[in-house]
Amino acid sequence: MLEVSDVRLGYVVDGEPHLAVGGVSFAIPRGSTTMLLGPSGCGKSTILKAAAGFLQPWSGTITVDGRAASAAPGPDRAVVFQEFDQLFPWRTVGGNLEFPLRANGRTREQARERAGHWLSVMGLDHAATRFPHQLSGGMKQRVAIARALALEPDVLLMDEPFGALDAQTRDRLQRELKQVAADTGITVLFVTHSISEAVYVGDQVVVLSTPPSDVVETLDVRGLDDPTEAAFVAAQTRLRSLLAGDEVAA
Repeated sequence: MLEVSDVRLGYVVDGEPHLAVGGVSFAIPRGSTTMLLGPSGCGKSTILKAAAGFLQPWSGTITVDGRAASAAPGPDRAVVFQEFDQLFPWRTVGGNLEFPLRANGRTREQARERAGHWLSVMGLDHAATRFPHQLSGGMKQRVAIARALALEPDVLLMDEPFGALDAQTRDRLQRELKQVAADTGITVLFVTHSISEAVYVGDQVVVLSTPPSDVVETLDVRGLDDPTEAAFVAAQTRLRSLLAGDEVAA
């Protein structure tokens, strides 16, 4: 569904080019979840922004279902960011879900119905008339995920969406995301710093090197749901060995 092929990305600072991603390639099968894992500054979020169409690769291609993804943002890709304050503060929870649906051609009735469905899926029916300032950080992220899924995108792009949450809330949202992904068959690209999150949430983990980054290894972690099982522990150990010397939180 999503293919990154020999992509190089960087920034220009004070007129000087700085290469952040030095030729990364990986593919995400339809309906699966791929985790991007690597040290700080290795370009994980930069790759995600390019997949969303916010950045143009210096070279290489990114495609979604065979279409160029880096040309511009589009409703075929929905993004959930780490920041809690990614919702419109002047709109209710229901209004936050309805707005992008109306902007993409849904009628008011269609938008309200679809927003209600996804609020129900995420367990947020009771919060439909609340405003973002009345929500906890975890609830805000659930609303952001519901808003993204309501667009029925081909790919859900998630940039450390649970990184700033407390451990209990993070664990609950990880479980909810796994269930929603299994129920809907959506394709997910998920940036994380956490080794345990990468193994638990993902079907495969793409490990990046220090910048200018490339792919060190792609690890299959399908079906690893129990952190106490030997296979789960082995996957964590393997990822730690790949990241040896890099500052990555477990």
